[in-house]
Amino acid sequence: MDNSVLVAVLSLLGTAFGSVAGILAANRLVVYRIEQLEQKVAKHNNLVERVYRLESRVEVMEKQNG
Repeated sequence: MDNSVLVAVLSLLGTAFGSVAGILAANRLVVYRIEQLEQKVAKHNNLVERVYRLESRVEVMEKQNG
């Protein structure tokens, strides 16, 4: 086998491995960030529900006192 062919094959394998490794690393980061965002959204939604319930209670209290 010619040296240039061997170098080309090794370069191809190295490039393919590097590309796959980079894609997997980026994918893990994206998944992590999405999970963090989902947690923040869940906390926000919980807060909105609590505020809605508090506003309902205040409205009932105002009607009773008022």
